[in-house]
Amino acid sequence: MNVLELRDVSKSYGAGAAEVLALAGIDLSADEGDLVAVMGPSGSGKSTLLTIAGSLEEPTSGEVRILGASLATLSRDARARLRRRTIGYVFQDFNLLPGLTVTENVALPLELDGVPARRARPAALDVVDRLGLGDRGDRFPDQLSGGERQRVAIARAVIGERRLLLADEPSGALDSANGEAVMTMIRDACAHGMAAVVVTHDAHLATWADRTVLLRDGRVVRAAADAREPLPAAHVGRGSARPETR
Repeated sequence: MNVLELRDVSKSYGAGAAEVLALAGIDLSADEGDLVAVMGPSGSGKSTLLTIAGSLEEPTSGEVRILGASLATLSRDARARLRRRTIGYVFQDFNLLPGLTVTENVALPLELDGVPARRARPAALDVVDRLGLGDRGDRFPDQLSGGERQRVAIARAVIGERRLLLADEPSGALDSANGEAVMTMIRDACAHGMAAVVVTHDAHLATWADRTVLLRDGRVVRAAADAREPLPAAHVGRGSARPETR
């Protein structure tokens, strides 16, 4: 089943001489079980693509469909319900709530959707444990390293019955071992029917994907059916944050 579809999506900011074209005529789809990697240099439109795919921002033109529904036809409340129940996000700045513990942050999406705490908390603990953070479940975000906060954000995004995962550099703050653990969890979520679109600068982690889309200047310059195909160095972004070992 098709989970996400972008049809001829463009996005521009400003007007006249100050207009900046962030995306130009993007076509992208992800079915159940698909893991799609999006790569490209800084400023190529990768993060804009994710925010539009997740209904956090509207395209200037084109259409976005999630589970067959056109976002343009949904009310603001309907789009909010869609985001809460259907889409899991991983942002570069994590967006964890500082006043909640690790377990409470991960359980929050379930509780917002009406799942009782007595069921949501054990489910959250299970996901946290799978990412090697079982002994940190009662800690707060400011007591964690950047890499640990990244893994908590991943756990929160995949918990429950989400259908679409949108992740912006999900392994950017992690060392190779923890980056592999994160990709294993995303791959496992896809095996259970989730579709995932992952922005990454890491060509090695992109090999976990079913296919890779390369962006430059807001346009698709290559779509590889097999992410294991070698990537042109010119298309791979630079300046990834130094990974943490924790």
